[in-house]
Amino acid sequence: MNSLKLVSQFFTLSVFALLLSCSGGQKKSSAPQESTPPVAKAEPVEINAEAKALMAYLNEMGDYVNSHDFPSLIKAASVFEELDKNNLVIDLRKPESYKNGHIKGAQNVEFSQLPDYFTNKIKPFEYERIILVCYSGQTSSYSASLLRLMGYGNVYAMRWGMSAWNEELANDAWFASVASNFEDKLEPGSNDKPEPVDFPKMNAGTNNGEELLTKRFNALFEAGFPEAIVKAETVFEQPDNYFIINYDRRDKYEAGHIKGAVRYKPKGTLGIESEMQTIPNDKPIVVYCGTGHNSSFVTAYLRLFGYDAKTLIYGNNAFMYNKMIQDKSTMSWLPFTSEEIGNYPLVKD
Repeated sequence: MNSLKLVSQFFTLSVFALLLSCSGGQKKSSAPQESTPPVAKAEPVEINAEAKALMAYLNEMGDYVNSHDFPSLIKAASVFEELDKNNLVIDLRKPESYKNGHIKGAQNVEFSQLPDYFTNKIKPFEYERIILVCYSGQTSSYSASLLRLMGYGNVYAMRWGMSAWNEELANDAWFASVASNFEDKLEPGSNDKPEPVDFPKMNAGTNNGEELLTKRFNALFEAGFPEAIVKAETVFEQPDNYFIINYDRRDKYEAGHIKGAVRYKPKGTLGIESEMQTIPNDKPIVVYCGTGHNSSFVTAYLRLFGYDAKTLIYGNNAFMYNKMIQDKSTMSWLPFTSEEIGNYPLVKD
């Protein structure tokens, strides 16, 4: 009798163990399992007709901003070596600065007069190169970008401006502007891009790409270069007032950037509709890079589309110069130093 009872208990335990192993050893909840709802994708935003027409026309013209020619910079050494070639040097500085010392053969032209100069005063394509020079390379970079976008494919900006031509001029421009006042205000890591929005409304009154480009081109030269620049002090004082674009390598960005800055990839932003749509259209845009040259080219493109974009003049050199010197070999920074100066002859009128 006891043996039968033991056999019965053993059988019951065996069945229980079998059921337990089949269930994975976990007690199943009687409540129904809730499935995670799929994340809704943001509806695509259609860009306005004028912006679409302008972008299409620029792409037809050759998509300069995604070509190997962007940005179109030339070193002072190359300009000096080619002085006897079929090149034209245009000096954008003030007349008094030009008279106190300029490159041999350079023509002094006001920034606002460049469209008329190219249209009515010269035959641009008769020259192998047209080289724009200014005090620091910022104005010439901005101007060269706009002229290239208009189809003048032989225009270049001289890197570092006249500061790279002669030490005397460097003391008044680049060396007077480099600073390290905000090295301790940088933030590491990265910030996400905003949700896509429409491009700014240009209200140019036409959807013809060629007409749009000409209107915007002339309007930007009429507005003047001061409208397209901002100083480091202004940005660091109230960074939340701006949407700040870091236009540089990822490692440089993540090592420390201006508070709130979002990195946009060089050669992977301009002319790409989905990328540009993440740039807000309702607040000022600040673009910065290492030297202010690349950001000036970028700023010109964004302003062409109606963005209230400004280049941070002198770039990182204006707020973290000592750090750039210190980490030059490891991070490939481009601080302006005496090594960039050729000390070439000046012509004085």
